[in-house]
Amino acid sequence: MDSPIPIDLATWPRRQHFEHYLHAVPCTYSMTVELDVTEFVRALRNSPRRTYVAQIWALGTIVNAREEFRMCLTESDAPAVWPVLHPSFTLFNAERETFSSVWAPYDPDFATFHDGAAALLDRHRDSTEFFPVGGGPPNTFDVSSLPWASFTGFNLNIRDAWRHLAPIFTLGRYQEGDGRVFLPLALQVHHAAADGFHSARFVNELQAVFADPSWVP
Repeated sequence: MDSPIPIDLATWPRRQHFEHYLHAVPCTYSMTVELDVTEFVRALRNSPRRTYVAQIWALGTIVNAREEFRMCLTESDAPAVWPVLHPSFTLFNAERETFSSVWAPYDPDFATFHDGAAALLDRHRDSTEFFPVGGGPPNTFDVSSLPWASFTGFNLNIRDAWRHLAPIFTLGRYQEGDGRVFLPLALQVHHAAADGFHSARFVNELQAVFADPSWVP
């Protein structure tokens, strides 16, 4: 299993910010945006690849490109960074009106990740268990999908979650306007791990991935 790499506090520019938002003022925040996914949707229409899996891979690609979104805490509350973070995501059982949570190893090659994650969804789509493949390793981040409704704001209220530094994402239903397709995305962040600058950069880099979907075979 991967082990987190400790951050050198002596040279880390965010040391004071980290300590303030972890100890003095424990703080999380949420950010909801609309991503233009017109080209992405067009590419998926001509591909056998699954939209949800592609969305998860895109999120995982930017998560794994930025250390602030792969942070965790050691047992002594010191900051560290996972070498890789794997997506944990939900799948809906329409008959029972319940969902299950599974995880898949992230792979920078989209086709490799897609085939593994798609098989996982097929295998557990009728599951009656909350965690049919177990809770997953500690180096995961969470993705949920609400394809039944669009939204302009979404916020999670998590009790006693001050040690959870990994981001949490919620995807909404596509909206169309002026010939473009938009995807609502809510990003939940621990302020000890990332500031508004980092979240805005994440959104902009994710937008670039969707704008150039040449990675969708």
